[in-house]
Amino acid sequence: MKIMKFGGTSVGSAARIKSVADLICKERQNLVVLSAMSGTTNTLVEIGGYLYNSNIESANSIISSLEGKYRVHIDALYSTEEYRNKAWEYVHSVFDQMQAMTSQPFALREEKILLSKGELMSTHMMLYYLQEKGVNAALLPALDYMLIDVMGEPDLSFIRTNLAKLIKQNPDADLYLTQGFICMNTVGEVDNLQRGGSDYTASLVGAAVGASEIQIWTDIDGMHNNDPRIVEGTKAVRHLHFEEAAELGYFGAKILHPTCIQPAKFANIPVRLLNTMQPDAPGTLINNVPEAGTIKAVAAKDDITAISITSSRMLLAFGFLRKVFEIFETYHTSIDMVCTSEVGVSMSIDDTSHLTEIIQDLKKFGTVKVDRNMCIVCVVGDMDWNNVGFESRAMEALKEVPVRMISFGGSDNNISFLIRRDDKIAALRALSKYLFSEDK
Repeated sequence: MKIMKFGGTSVGSAARIKSVADLICKERQNLVVLSAMSGTTNTLVEIGGYLYNSNIESANSIISSLEGKYRVHIDALYSTEEYRNKAWEYVHSVFDQMQAMTSQPFALREEKILLSKGELMSTHMMLYYLQEKGVNAALLPALDYMLIDVMGEPDLSFIRTNLAKLIKQNPDADLYLTQGFICMNTVGEVDNLQRGGSDYTASLVGAAVGASEIQIWTDIDGMHNNDPRIVEGTKAVRHLHFEEAAELGYFGAKILHPTCIQPAKFANIPVRLLNTMQPDAPGTLINNVPEAGTIKAVAAKDDITAISITSSRMLLAFGFLRKVFEIFETYHTSIDMVCTSEVGVSMSIDDTSHLTEIIQDLKKFGTVKVDRNMCIVCVVGDMDWNNVGFESRAMEALKEVPVRMISFGGSDNNISFLIRRDDKIAALRALSKYLFSEDK
């Protein structure tokens, strides 16, 4: 069994839904994970915002407008009155539920219920369309098996057991459909998988059923060796190790959330990134197989702030770094890069919501300097320190770019450079030319 996940843009219109249906019908008994139709979740968030502020009139107006858009999609999707009516009856009932929420108290519990509606509608619309085509498709409701614990982490045992029961109840199905993103929590309320959303669902489901492959379908041709919006002539990376994919996901490759594929990694199930607009393209294969001696890609992360603390008290002292890091822990602020010397430590963060408080607390330990509007550029691949010259190639490419910090050795898959955000384009182009171009 393969897991095939399709994002919102892949099911964003009647034509897109039909294209996805053609793709998933090519093989039997795969399990398909669907996101909400593109734009739906953002609209539901907007509706929730109005309800939080008791602006019932605006909430009702947006609900009615969204319902009208779904009516158009349904009219275009089905060719028979029977299935058009089935789909509309279900979708209309969902919008009735939304309208009913406008006359009730609205809090976090209701918001989670509201946000689940997009995936519920998209999967039912696909189910009825497949049935209209004569496909024996079975719906496996995510709310019947996807459970998170009190810490918000997936309950893998519960997921595995209950998903197996649902599949066993439909042994002859040609295809299985389920919702991405949504789940239940331990108190029996509708909730969601915040990290990675539907990609996370696909990875969890794949691990639970022991899938042969997890396919993430988007309208992007896999991961690229650089940002195609900035660097011309980029190429899709055809193979990545899970660790390399995680590095790229964190440092700006928006196609894949860095934590969502962890269940697949631990279960040793390959993940393939594929393009719905070019279904015959090989995409990007991610697995646990290393590819020695290769540099795969370059990525960048904007809006970074660098903080340095200099203090003679650090010299030959123990406990100094622990005290510094505890400040960041107190304010729930993650650190990206760390570099130390005998009398100083520099760190980078991307969350500045508590920067003022952090700086004030750090001043107790030494002189604090802050550099804003920075950018982390990372080179990803087999960066083992035994690969003589790999790090020097990257640094040679950046010989004309001022570098604030360098991080090498913390990971065998990444060397990172902290530079000014204004120098990002020059850095990416220089690295691309020097690392990937035949004419360097």
